Amino acid sequence: MGSRKPLILFSLLLAAFAINLDTTIVNVALPTLVRELHASNSQLQWVVDAYNLVFAALLLASGSLSDRVGRKGMLLSGLGVFGLSSALGGFTTTPGALIVARCFMGLGAAMVFPATLSLISNVFTERIERARAIGLWGATAGMAIALGPIAGGWLLERFSWTSIFYAMTPVAAVAAALVAATVPRSHDPRAPRIDRPGFALSTVAMALLVYTIIEAPVHGWSGARTLAGFAAAAALLGVFVAWERRARAPMLDVALFRNPRFAAASGAVTVAFFTLFGFIFLITQYFQFFKGYSPLSAGVHLLPVASAVGVASVLGTRLAVRFGTKLVVVTGLLAVAGFYAWVSTASVSTAYATIAAQMVLYGVGMGLTSAPATEAIMGVVPVHKAGVGSAVNDTTRLLGGTLGVAVIGSVYASTYASRLSSALPAHLPSALVHAAHQSAGAALAVAGQLGAGGHAGLAGAVHAAASHAFIRGLSAGCLVAAGVAVAGAVMAAALLPAQPPSPELEPGEPERTTAAAPAGVLPLS
Repeated sequence: MGSRKPLILFSLLLAAFAINLDTTIVNVALPTLVRELHASNSQLQWVVDAYNLVFAALLLASGSLSDRVGRKGMLLSGLGVFGLSSALGGFTTTPGALIVARCFMGLGAAMVFPATLSLISNVFTERIERARAIGLWGATAGMAIALGPIAGGWLLERFSWTSIFYAMTPVAAVAAALVAATVPRSHDPRAPRIDRPGFALSTVAMALLVYTIIEAPVHGWSGARTLAGFAAAAALLGVFVAWERRARAPMLDVALFRNPRFAAASGAVTVAFFTLFGFIFLITQYFQFFKGYSPLSAGVHLLPVASAVGVASVLGTRLAVRFGTKLVVVTGLLAVAGFYAWVSTASVSTAYATIAAQMVLYGVGMGLTSAPATEAIMGVVPVHKAGVGSAVNDTTRLLGGTLGVAVIGSVYASTYASRLSSALPAHLPSALVHAAHQSAGAALAVAGQLGAGGHAGLAGAVHAAASHAFIRGLSAGCLVAAGVAVAGAVMAAALLPAQPPSPELEPGEPERTTAAAPAGVLPLS
């Protein structure tokens, strides 16, 4: 495989790029969905999170299944499901139908994403080349998430919002063709029978946990429904762990979490994506509503993040090999915390040059955190179990991202609502007050209607109230994210080993070298 490794890596990176691009490409269309589909704040959040809910719920099951039935076959099937459901999403005409399409796209993503990283770990087996490949994988994933709004904005300026979904189908098709032609077949040669109870328990537990997180802002974090959801999810996860510990052929070796390198790196990835998804959720609205950028312009103005994440992800894995994972990851998380503390001081009039500098700081922190932590996770997992190891890494990403949108979005929404209530003119009609509370975009639309109706003074007051409320909500959300990043840095400093054990092997596992064929990889045909 030596001469084909670059092409194999490119094929896998393209598949990963498509999946990650779709996690944020829809964000730039949120204001358009408010105008054209009359979507509420709750529906907007579900358009984003329905994808993440199904994606996260099925990751462990899909990763384990790919080890058993074949990673290449799972990858190709997932690309087919993803491409078809994305095309169907373009035909929807209501927020509800779009949310259903996003669920099926999440199913395809869950089949694809673990397979890409597990195949990388099986093809690139020596630590330095694996670190380089995972650095590129992390750079591709991070850049795709940041480039999603740019691609979405370009499509929105030329076509309707449905083009965002149609465009993903040919990307998935090209990725599938390249994977079919270049990627070797790979599976766990020692795979036992399928752990059906483990599959069911992990899927239901993760789905319930993510669903509860998403709905918590609606029902209240201390509400009975939310607490019951968390309790039920915790109970199911406890049953899952107990089953996996006694099962003869578990889908997940829970003993991996006793390894501080695996557990602490997983926590760092969760924190990194908590901050990333929360940032994307708010910044696209800030750029369009208050900076007046078009969808494409809003995406282009995110280029500093995409560029910094890409460069720092590649450098981060190299630095981790040389200086230790602990130092690099802790530095990255502290940079993320510094970014959020800085952004919490922003206002509507903050210059873009300042915002760009802030985004570079964030991109560097994100790249130094996620790619080295991912390399640490995959270095702990035996290559024949790379599918489930990749799924754990991907689950932490999705869980962190979903938490980021839910928690930061909840803090923002509650702060926005309270500030808006106290700042709106007292004589504003109740129907307009209700509309303004739906979202910042809706409040600005109310101001526009009032201005068009000849009520310039009232329109200015509503606009000022919405701007003030949004910035206060943004600041509160940023401070929460900064606190989470600091906590993650403390956790990494305390628990994450600087370097893997030497040699980096599981008991009984043969030494990994570039000359040896990795377990479970069959020759290219």
